[in-house]
Amino acid sequence: MTRRAWWLLVGNFLVPGSAQVLAGNRRLGRLGLAFTLALWTALLLAVVLYFVFPTGLYTLATFDLSMLALQAALVIYAVVWLVLTLDTLRLIRVVRVRPRMRGVLAFATIALMAVSVGTAGAGTYLLGVTRGTLSSIFGGGAMEAPVDGRYNIMLLGGDAGEDREGLRPDSISVVSIDASSGTATIIGVTREFRDVPFAEDSPMHELYPDGYNWGDCNVSVCKLNSIYTEVELKNPELYPDAVAEGSEPGIEAMRDAVESILDLPIQYYALIDMEGFAQLIDALGGVDITYDGDEPLPLGGLLDSDGVPYGVNQWIEPGDWHFNGEQALAYARSRITSDDYARMERQRQVQEALVRQFEPANVLSKFQDVAEAGSQVIKTDVPQGMLGYFVQLGLKTRSQPIESVELTPPTVDPEDPDYNVVRSMVHEALFPDDSGN
Repeated sequence: MTRRAWWLLVGNFLVPGSAQVLAGNRRLGRLGLAFTLALWTALLLAVVLYFVFPTGLYTLATFDLSMLALQAALVIYAVVWLVLTLDTLRLIRVVRVRPRMRGVLAFATIALMAVSVGTAGAGTYLLGVTRGTLSSIFGGGAMEAPVDGRYNIMLLGGDAGEDREGLRPDSISVVSIDASSGTATIIGVTREFRDVPFAEDSPMHELYPDGYNWGDCNVSVCKLNSIYTEVELKNPELYPDAVAEGSEPGIEAMRDAVESILDLPIQYYALIDMEGFAQLIDALGGVDITYDGDEPLPLGGLLDSDGVPYGVNQWIEPGDWHFNGEQALAYARSRITSDDYARMERQRQVQEALVRQFEPANVLSKFQDVAEAGSQVIKTDVPQGMLGYFVQLGLKTRSQPIESVELTPPTVDPEDPDYNVVRSMVHEALFPDDSGN
């Protein structure tokens, strides 16, 4: 009887419904086998889809309705597995098993039920967290087609320090990705650009037909990254549809400015709030940074009247470091002994280090904390329906070297920029075989 009990128990765990077909209610068993076959078929189709059409699989895996349907399916499977396991326990007839094996058998039944039902329950919970996170990060933007075979995404690293009038993007760059091959070029745009032009169809052109000039703007500092602050605080009505489309008036003004500077259409944006970086970095277990400066770098602090730092929390010597969230944020913000361009470079360095931490095993092991922090740090108008496509494109990008174009001194003078030269640099980098321009 003991051997029969173990066969039924293990058989029900590996092939739910088999115990009932062999020794119990065959109708219930056939129902269980039907659910089991459906599950195996779905897993097989997922594997085939991964190799044949991975973009489709990623799209299904990140589509809200697909995740909702999967949640419902997991709840149903949890109930089915629970019923089948309890019925298997009835079929085992524990009282007829050898006395010394009864406790072991009962414990094994509970353990296997916890594995099957618990896995379904955990999957349902994680899917709920994922749905909430994705819906809070990804906006309601339209599905855009590539232009000249490329997707151009504006990345803004925003910082709202205590000494600032609203948030200003300190780090501005455009990632241009070939829609077929996945090759990517990062265009670094200095926040110090002045006399920023606007196209005639931009709402900002009416305010600044001759460009965003020093001294003529409506905030204290008149340079590229001030455009976000000015529109958000003073002229949000210029972009009345921005919020409904998953964006902000300030972001749309920045999009217009960057498009005009680079002569490049920007399909999507991603705004990263530096203030929330600390929480996300801590959730991922910290970041690895190599500081290659010539002098120690102060984290925190100010300069006295003689230019001597005081109130410094920590000095960073050149070399390799593992930073927690607070240290990484201070590293990205430090500027009392270096210029703004060095600060911008450190911000990009922290962003790149953060991306390296997004390995599947690391994210899954800390999923809930990462999801909660991520929803507070990142905002984008990339529609959720295109997430699967960009995941697949990103996998292609990771396997190739990333080119870069830095529109910063000494190559470009941001205080007296020649935007025709800037546009030529960008065009040559993105379209090197186009000899007509």
